[in-house]
Amino acid sequence: MPGVTDFEVTDFSVAVVGAGPAGLYAAEALAKGGVRVDVFDRLPTPYGLVRYGVAPDHKSIKSIARYLQRVLEHPAVRFFGCVELGTDVTRAELLACYDAVLYSTGAMVDRRLDVPGEDLPGSVAATDFVNWYCGHPDAADHDFDLSVEEVAVIGVGNVAVDVARILAKTADELAQTDIPVAVLDALSRSRVRRVHLVGRRGPAQAKFTTKEARELGELPGVSVHVRPADLELDPASAELEAGDRHVRGNLAAMRAWTGPPDPARDRRIDLRFWRAPVEILGSARVEGLRLERTALVDGRVRGTGEYEELPVGMVVRSVGYRSLPLDGVPFDERASVIVHEKGRIADGEYTAGWIKRGPSGVVGTNKSDAAETVGVLLSELGGRPRPVADIESVLASKGVEFVTYRGWLGLDAAEMALAKSLSRGERVKLGTWDAMRAACPPR
Repeated sequence: MPGVTDFEVTDFSVAVVGAGPAGLYAAEALAKGGVRVDVFDRLPTPYGLVRYGVAPDHKSIKSIARYLQRVLEHPAVRFFGCVELGTDVTRAELLACYDAVLYSTGAMVDRRLDVPGEDLPGSVAATDFVNWYCGHPDAADHDFDLSVEEVAVIGVGNVAVDVARILAKTADELAQTDIPVAVLDALSRSRVRRVHLVGRRGPAQAKFTTKEARELGELPGVSVHVRPADLELDPASAELEAGDRHVRGNLAAMRAWTGPPDPARDRRIDLRFWRAPVEILGSARVEGLRLERTALVDGRVRGTGEYEELPVGMVVRSVGYRSLPLDGVPFDERASVIVHEKGRIADGEYTAGWIKRGPSGVVGTNKSDAAETVGVLLSELGGRPRPVADIESVLASKGVEFVTYRGWLGLDAAEMALAKSLSRGERVKLGTWDAMRAACPPR
């Protein structure tokens, strides 16, 4: 990072809870402001959704980690991995150790569909499935039944498209990614041949990017199909197409998919717009999905009373992420965000990222979001009593074995060595808690 040796450190210190993009962009801005920063994460690894949310075959997006690495190497920044807020350290303890605390814990769970059958085996949250193929240690023991031939993915955002793409690709096509060995083995046995992407609204309202759409159309051996009738635009959608370049790009990509599926391709992705899930069917596990045709009525999506059923054996719910409240921190349950004003929660407490604004934007959006919060924070430093405790002493008194940045570098090296031994690209993730812990050298 330019100028990292040419900075003046003040006597102020800030704790950043969450080592994803929002937290690290905030740490970068704080360090540039001369503040000492300790970044905490409950995992032994930094980078958050860049590591555990970006699809493994999106290597260009994952390269953002190289920039974020430079933040962690700033002399004013320390990393404390395997430290969980509320379990290993309390909010009160952090406030006693630092001049300010900034929460950037993200959005960790899926929104529910609230339809009958949602809890049947085979109905899974997109976060669980994404965590699994991205090698999150919490998902190491997840078992997804990929012996089924058809899967429905509810949602038409980038995450839904990522899930569909991973399901449609062969294991050979994913071999040069960082997918853990056990996950790649499971995907190699997959019998999934058809994926349905289901959206309540029309194609003009699809949230995936044009880049994601084009990637679907370029998948070898995969036929992508949209019913021509689903691409007929209502007046509001036609206005969107005329005025929004992103919508025009998406529609152009989808209009190329209206022909009959290519019988020479043994895998297929169907995009189904204007359909809402009303019931996941089955007795002991998922056996189908019931959809209701929808339409715009007075500007709102309404059911039409026309139904159809898909013979799917798995349903992946991808209708949005939501954040979880932090103990003692004011939280808006309806919006699933921390209550704040330009990132300020209360005296000495701040927030950034998805838990601040909701799950919106791209990775880079977190930089301007963090800058807003840090600007407010820096303007208020020194306005509350100085720290009275030391975080390392607090953690030692509780027997917390935290992972330092050096520990993370050991884990990083082990993953790269594993990839080299398997001839599988730059890295292969260690996907279990035990393996990750064992790869981190002691402090």
